[in-house]
Amino acid sequence: MERDRGGPGRVKTGRAQKIRAASREQPSRKPNRTPRGHDMTWPETHATDTNLLVLHALRCAGAASLARLHTVTGLDESDIESELIDLGADGLVTRMSGDMSGWWLTDAGRVADARRITDELESANARRAVRAAFDRFLVLNPELLDLCTAWQLRNIDGIMRANDHGDPAYDSRVLDRFADFDRRAAAVCAELSAALPRFGRYRDRLAGALDRAASGALEYVTDSTASYHTVWAELHEDLLATLGMQR
Repeated sequence: MERDRGGPGRVKTGRAQKIRAASREQPSRKPNRTPRGHDMTWPETHATDTNLLVLHALRCAGAASLARLHTVTGLDESDIESELIDLGADGLVTRMSGDMSGWWLTDAGRVADARRITDELESANARRAVRAAFDRFLVLNPELLDLCTAWQLRNIDGIMRANDHGDPAYDSRVLDRFADFDRRAAAVCAELSAALPRFGRYRDRLAGALDRAASGALEYVTDSTASYHTVWAELHEDLLATLGMQR
């Protein structure tokens, strides 16, 4: 349960020092910032509060640095840091150091995210549309997994071996299949962003990853935190979280 943000003893520094009269549940508390790289005009009633964007990014992507949260949300790192300070003061996120450094969602943060993301879904009256798009996502998901396998492994003389990417013609054929898949994935992303505009960020990231892979940055297919496969997996997790479903 979230602590009362207006209670005594609350100390903030820097950007987070502003006193807010409204609760966390009121999106008018802070003006929404449009994530960079996203040129859509979001309906005001459906725009996701930046505080929730950061909280939910940690829910879907796991532990993350400021740079990674910028990639996931499209928000400026300074804005993200301000939100993290607020969320940390509420006990919803924590910062870890060492080998597993980065920002993490706490148990309380996971509960708060589930409640707030459900509130957003219901207030936008978007459950039916998101569920319909999710069903189409599930049809595409096995194909994406097969494509990732084809990218990582090759059948050579009847034996599956790791793809060393020494055969540009083979890689090109697999990338062509990814491009065909992405055209169909784009339709699902369009349905989702029409229901809840925050989903539009996934379309930007998927298209960007595929463009980079086609330009020779092959790690953007399956082997980086910004790869097509990783973004698709985060979208899968986001859909499950948004609909309150388990794997």
